[in-house]
Amino acid sequence: MRFVDEATIHIKAGKGGHGCVSFRREKYVPRGGPDGGDGGHGGSVILQADAHLLSLYDFRIKRHYEAQNGQPGQGSQCHGKKGEDLVLRLPVGTLVFAKTPEGEQKLADLSELDASMTAARGGRGGKGNEHFKSATMRAPRFAQPGEPGEEYSLRLELKILADAGLIGLPNAGKSTLISRISAARPKIAAYPFTTLTPNLGVMIDENDPNKRLVIADIPGLIEGAHTGLGLGFRFLKHVERARFLVHILSSEDMDEDNPWAGFDLINEELSRFDPQLALRRQIEVVNKIDLMDEQRRASLKKRARADGRTVFFISALENLGMDELEQQLWSLGKELCPHAPLYRPEGLPQCLAEHSGDTEDSTENLQDTEVLYER
Repeated sequence: MRFVDEATIHIKAGKGGHGCVSFRREKYVPRGGPDGGDGGHGGSVILQADAHLLSLYDFRIKRHYEAQNGQPGQGSQCHGKKGEDLVLRLPVGTLVFAKTPEGEQKLADLSELDASMTAARGGRGGKGNEHFKSATMRAPRFAQPGEPGEEYSLRLELKILADAGLIGLPNAGKSTLISRISAARPKIAAYPFTTLTPNLGVMIDENDPNKRLVIADIPGLIEGAHTGLGLGFRFLKHVERARFLVHILSSEDMDEDNPWAGFDLINEELSRFDPQLALRRQIEVVNKIDLMDEQRRASLKKRARADGRTVFFISALENLGMDELEQQLWSLGKELCPHAPLYRPEGLPQCLAEHSGDTEDSTENLQDTEVLYER
């Protein structure tokens, strides 16, 4: 199934059934009076998060959804049947926006498993004529009509939930890495933007099958991604849900004077898109070390220690240095409770402070952000 992270649908709740106009007509019961039953309520449209779904593809195919109408009332005080609710199952992590004349309004963030909301309420059923009898009106010949159900146009936006998000420049080897540490089999090729949609993989502990990490392979980011270049908006929004980031830099993209320039470039794009993302904990990885000679590797490791950076040097293709990286992933994955984001203990990198305002201001609202990412 194709990965689709945005869709627009139209939902309509069921209308209520009409009340009934009826009079009791039985032998030996003259002038029995009104006995029209009430109409049934219309069914509501309910949105529910489902862990088995990973895409909004179905909502691109079918865009109109309508719940069942309530049945009309009948004589002998028989009430109409309530219309059945329509439950639309969405991937966990779906944001729901209602389109209004004033603009879009956020209705819900289905970031928890089995979270649900009533997006459109069914119309109320009309009352039968038995409700309108009185001392002055003994035989009412009217009943209440059913009310129409609510009707909305919704925009659905999926932000995938993952423990770790793989980020980096195009062709850094992210897809190769996720194929090594999980059962995911994304498309892998030696050209930029091979990955055009996020891929999810599950990393399972060999000693404990119940211990697992969800890894998201985010398509490559480029300079100017925060302005939308290279589909930056569509890619960056998925990074927001990851608890921590695995930042991958290819040895081919390393500069002689500043080998960490690739890290700084992507971090600056994260900061410009959302200052909180630049504070997210990162594991820095240099991939494709099989293309370097031993002298170059030793020089870079020495430079990393001198610069105070913890960098993992690996080759996902040749399976070099993978054990140390996997241990770090497990270690970082259990630092906080599940699905709470991890932030840099040292705060915002100094090189990004000028783009994100005061570092202290950026950390004031971390508690609110943690609540947003809870699942």
